[in-house]
Amino acid sequence: MSNTLLITGTDTEAGKTVVTTAIAAYRQKYYPQSSLGIMKPIQSGVGDRELYQHLFALDQSPEETTPLYFQAPLAPPIAAAKENRTIDLALVWQTLLKLQKRHDFVLVESLGGLGSPITYELTVADLAGEWRLPTVLVVPVRLGAIAQAVANVALARQTKIDLRGIILNCTQPCTEEEITDLTPPDLIESFTHIPILGCLPYLEASTNLEQLAQVGSNLDWEILF
Repeated sequence: MSNTLLITGTDTEAGKTVVTTAIAAYRQKYYPQSSLGIMKPIQSGVGDRELYQHLFALDQSPEETTPLYFQAPLAPPIAAAKENRTIDLALVWQTLLKLQKRHDFVLVESLGGLGSPITYELTVADLAGEWRLPTVLVVPVRLGAIAQAVANVALARQTKIDLRGIILNCTQPCTEEEITDLTPPDLIESFTHIPILGCLPYLEASTNLEQLAQVGSNLDWEILF
């Protein structure tokens, strides 16, 4: 699945959505001839699907963007149980295959973090490994980030994920000194043996496509692909 990239994170507030939109904005600006698909396989509550539809002119239906949609903003197995529904991963897989055939490049934003449950038996990490999705891990710039990065990379290795790199993300305004102190790239790379692809600054107006494309262009694309 070389034309697909999974964006996952260390937890639910790591900044996966801003990273996904930054990469999407970059691709649309600098590779306008390349068709782009975006997928949020499972969504609980209003959020990312609506944002993607607002920001990007996507050649896909809302159902293709989010095959499984639940009302309650809870972990999918719990949200599904509240609606007396099941998690139909076959539907998600078939939708992904359709997007891959139709588009040159497909971004897939996972729910939660690598350890987040998709069903009562499977986590995001399990699915990423089984479906062989090239993956980037979003690590928020804050205290405890080093330990989170190390733990998530260990989980990625355990589930045989093709982890291409780590993207640091400022979830609040950060100085260069704070970024270096809280998420020192050399130390994280030393412990994880995974390259840092860049650091996204705090974006107050995360719907500004020009700004998103600019920060997306600062990522290390040569390592990523």
